[in-house]
Amino acid sequence: MMRRLLAVLAATVLTGCASNGQNPMPDDPMYAPVLPEERAQPVVPNGSLFQAQYADSLYSDIKARRLGDIITVSLQERTTASKSSSTETIKDSNTALPTPQLFGRDVTVGGNPLSASVGGNRSFSGEGDADQSNQLNGEITVTVIRTLANGNLIVRGEKWMRINTGDEYIRLTGMIRPQDISADNTIPSTRVANARIEYSGTGTLANAQEQGWLTRFFNSPIWPF
Repeated sequence: MMRRLLAVLAATVLTGCASNGQNPMPDDPMYAPVLPEERAQPVVPNGSLFQAQYADSLYSDIKARRLGDIITVSLQERTTASKSSSTETIKDSNTALPTPQLFGRDVTVGGNPLSASVGGNRSFSGEGDADQSNQLNGEITVTVIRTLANGNLIVRGEKWMRINTGDEYIRLTGMIRPQDISADNTIPSTRVANARIEYSGTGTLANAQEQGWLTRFFNSPIWPF
């Protein structure tokens, strides 16, 4: 009995690993952005602590453009999807076999000619509806972690909030254009390319919303019933 139980658990783990490998995952290389080649910055020995590339003039703005600069991202995510499908198939078939003949006469049994016919019909109908809506509003301040050769900026940051007995956090990474940054050094999340936005929580409330491992097993596709 113990061997059978171990065999079932092993099959469950292997099946779960195989199914997870087929699910789409973030940062898929097929959808990753192509980064331009970076050019080496020439070093100009000027014999002074003053560096012209880091100086601000009277005509410069306060937009983030250098490594380590801070920018505020306004979360304006809204997705709505609906799907409806209906399928119906019908197939009828009828086949009649002719009466066999022997020496030019119909073969009979007890005076009744031999004949046969086959008929069948099959039908299937199914319907399905799905509706989904998500919305995320808020703000998160991130920092520039990389400046590309074409001027685009790679940003990354997170924000944690402790509420009662649990923590809630927001994480964001992506690529932005300096031209999309507004005068107050903010940018909407809809202007972030290759964005990865994560909003979740930890603690008692988050754990209460998760199913136990046995419940997840009975709700998984490998459960045969």
